[in-house]
Amino acid sequence: MLTHVVVMKFTDPADAPEAKARLSALPGVVPQIRTLQVELDTLRTEVSYDLVVVTTHDNADGLRGYQQHEAHLELAGWLRPRLATRAVVDF
Repeated sequence: MLTHVVVMKFTDPADAPEAKARLSALPGVVPQIRTLQVELDTLRTEVSYDLVVVTTHDNADGLRGYQQHEAHLELAGWLRPRLATRAVVDF
């Protein structure tokens, strides 16, 4: 099992709820996703990011399949121009 964690900071934090909705629609569309959790930051401290997404995959090939899936690529095209920064941890 491989866990993929992404934290995102948006140029406009008001985009985070729409990102959550779009990410939450991926299970069932992208077969390589075993589980998906998306959460918005609630404390909004000076070091907070706006959103976290955690997915699990069978293995590294499953993660790559998710990342290359048409639905993920379309979502990434919407996300990238709205992001100030992001960070990823895979374990």
